[in-house]
Amino acid sequence: MAKPSADNQARTDVRRRTSTKRPPMYTVLMHNDDYTTMEFVVEALTTVFRKSPTEANRIMLHIHFKGSGVCGTYPYEVAETKVVKVHDLARKEGFPLRCSLEQA
Repeated sequence: MAKPSADNQARTDVRRRTSTKRPPMYTVLMHNDDYTTMEFVVEALTTVFRKSPTEANRIMLHIHFKGSGVCGTYPYEVAETKVVKVHDLARKEGFPLRCSLEQA
């Protein structure tokens, strides 16, 4: 029996790497309510989602006028963690702020 050549081995490795699937992505939405302050929403967007103050303000106004806004798109585990962080921060401050996930 002949030994596999180095070229044949390299091709097999390349095939394995290219068959890896990317994880499904999820969009994090923040929803408007009548109690959470605009300042707190901007703070949550800057601390949890790492948005610049300008971008956080733009997203906050979109949430305020349209009812919800996109905070970012992440793999499921990351998106879920960010939602939990926002909910924890909001509850700690006494706000009913709500986020949800939607598959992108």
